[in-house]
Amino acid sequence: MREEHVEHDITVVGGGLAGTCAAIAAARLGLRVALVQNRPVLGGNASSEVRVWVCGATAHGVHRFARETGIMGELYTENQYRNPEGNPYYWDQVVLDAVLAEPLIDLYLDTDVREAEASGPPGDRTVRSCTGWMTGSERRITFRARQFLDCTGDGLLGALAGARHRVGREARAEYDEPWAPEEADGALLGSTLLFHTKDLGHPVKYVAPAYAKDLSTTPLLRNRVLRTGDNGCDYWWIEWGGALDTVHDNARIRDELRAVVAGVWDHIKNSGEFPDAASLTLEWTGAVPGKREYRRFLGDHVLTQRDILAQRPFPDRVAFGGWSIDLHPVEGMYAEEPGARQRHTDGVFHIPLRSLYSANVRNLFFAGRNISASHVAFGATRVMATCATLGEAAGTAAALCVRERLTPRELAHDHLGLLRRALLRQDASVLGLADEDPANLARAARVTASSYQNALRAEPGRDGSADPETDGSADPGTDGSADPDGDGSAAHRADATASPGAGAEPYPLTRDVGLLLPVDPALDAIDLHVHGPASGPARELTVELWGTGRPENAVPATHLATTTVRVPPGGPHWVTAALPHHPAAPENVVVLVRACPGLALTLLGERTDGVLALRRRAEGDPAVNHDIPEEAAQPVLEWEARALRRRSFAFRARPATRAFAPERAAGGHQRPYGGPNLWSSARLADPAHAGEWLELEWAREQDIAEVRLVLDDDVDEYLNNLHRHRTPFAVMPELLRDYRVQARAADGSWRTLVTVRDNRRRHRVHHLPAPVRTRALRLRVDATHGAPHAHVHAFKAFAERGGAPGGPGTV
Repeated sequence: MREEHVEHDITVVGGGLAGTCAAIAAARLGLRVALVQNRPVLGGNASSEVRVWVCGATAHGVHRFARETGIMGELYTENQYRNPEGNPYYWDQVVLDAVLAEPLIDLYLDTDVREAEASGPPGDRTVRSCTGWMTGSERRITFRARQFLDCTGDGLLGALAGARHRVGREARAEYDEPWAPEEADGALLGSTLLFHTKDLGHPVKYVAPAYAKDLSTTPLLRNRVLRTGDNGCDYWWIEWGGALDTVHDNARIRDELRAVVAGVWDHIKNSGEFPDAASLTLEWTGAVPGKREYRRFLGDHVLTQRDILAQRPFPDRVAFGGWSIDLHPVEGMYAEEPGARQRHTDGVFHIPLRSLYSANVRNLFFAGRNISASHVAFGATRVMATCATLGEAAGTAAALCVRERLTPRELAHDHLGLLRRALLRQDASVLGLADEDPANLARAARVTASSYQNALRAEPGRDGSADPETDGSADPGTDGSADPDGDGSAAHRADATASPGAGAEPYPLTRDVGLLLPVDPALDAIDLHVHGPASGPARELTVELWGTGRPENAVPATHLATTTVRVPPGGPHWVTAALPHHPAAPENVVVLVRACPGLALTLLGERTDGVLALRRRAEGDPAVNHDIPEEAAQPVLEWEARALRRRSFAFRARPATRAFAPERAAGGHQRPYGGPNLWSSARLADPAHAGEWLELEWAREQDIAEVRLVLDDDVDEYLNNLHRHRTPFAVMPELLRDYRVQARAADGSWRTLVTVRDNRRRHRVHHLPAPVRTRALRLRVDATHGAPHAHVHAFKAFAERGGAPGGPGTV
């Protein structure tokens, strides 16, 4: 046996997605980090050992523009590129590679932390060290650090250090939570074992083990659904242990779950009810229960049900979630009631920093399912993509505390600006915060471009392509219309016309439909392409304008106006709905078209930038989550966009828009929030040879040491492929594929500083070998991954480098 003592700036205990992202975030800010994981692989419940899919704020596509960015976003998109089929072993490699790319992380796998040294009175503790045993290596390792992060899920490190916590459910009156029980108790969400099957193409027998559960002796056959085609997380409901102690009774829970898995498979193979199962065999069964709940720490704020449903915009928000409040019966799979009860918010909700550090241990952060939240609120924050964003936020905060010699409470109360700037600079998954970093030189620059979209429209062409007849496109601009390249590419504005791609088709108005679109600066009217009645008189079509209530929401919430339009028979016809709306600030609205049997809108095969097509749910539509009954009156479930992904109803909005103007890429929001918040070029003749540019120009020379780009990887695209979902793109088409960063020399020529080919990342950090003095920077777009417009959320320039070199997005 070997005794070892190691010292780091930060020690992260727990190598699930929360701990992994925490370690990467801190290392990228230049801190030396120990990442300690008690299993041989990273990823926690998402790893190949447990195989729970990585759900998050998109909530299976319920929420729009809600996919996580930052480190979790990198993992999603890299996995989509390497592993489009969702192989769990390839996913392990993606996560491990992300950690090994960081030179400042020391990784300790198979190391189970069992001891902690802490000092101070109960109300003001300090963690000095923790000690773990490395299985198979007989190494007893003591980790010392200035900041510690408990990302263990079960909250073991914090408990050993004396951090206040609770286990079980709070009473309803404690936080005024309607979904909490009348009296507090120790009930928890149970644990789960999953299994995968494989079709061998010939009959395969199954001899059940003696321990297999006889399902006829349980309520399972009458209350749960068995299907031969189900695999993995389809069996999320094989859950048990909520009435037990999910840690101390873990072995008992595992054995019961294993017996039920064997019993389920025995019933499918041998009951005679599933003849199509004859050629199926078990390919994999889990041996490590996926835990849902145990300790929840107490921070300076306890997140509650009301915080989530109100989408409270905390001043110290550092991450967001969007999963439903998802609570399960204590009896788990043996309950007579459905396996889950879910309540969705109208849009994503926010999580504050004060829920990520201990109220009584001055150097302890936490991230994952053990954060400071009530049992009810935990039902929404516990999913792994959300846990990962909490890890990035906590790791960033811990790094700042070390660097600036602050406690977590001091950072939260006195230095929030420092944290906000750090999160935005690294493109972390935070919403509603605009870039106000004084170090970002782009905020003081004049921003111009070769072109930008100035009209919102999607029109069917006579030959199935975009309509060449435009009204106001490609008119000369006044903001950069000089031709600094001398190549004829004078700046101009162009309309956002969508080509129908696969063609146009009538969409019968048997239900209400809508268009979410940005209003910047105003909306006067919208033209709709409508197929009239086959015969008879003209019909009246009702068109309404609705606000979304909050910038992060995308469903109709506040009625603004109603008009009717006359639709003649035959057609299709362009009809105009006057809906004047002049908001004080740019915002999204929903143009709602009421059902009118006998009429149809034209549905195109390509979407328009910044616009989403919506439809109202109708009887017979599939549920968001099969086998889970839906709570009534949830607007975000009433209006769905998934069925119309990457399509648009034909329309023309007036007047011209500035939603895609060049200045949208400097000093604003870095993802959709009350509008697209990006620069979008005119339509490209050839996405592989774009020839567009975006420019920053200053009144005097600047010294540039670092350039950061936040590109568009379509955060509305759902990328959770570790179960049944599949996305057709290896790389998001909206991403820039090839580009150059150039500086203007004193003689007016452009000097190339950076050349990138085959990019597949949203956030790119370019550390220049030496500072460059210039009055102008230009981003030249040479190609996209197929999108017909060049998109950039943010083009940033800094006089000093931020953080430490490393990571896949750094050049």
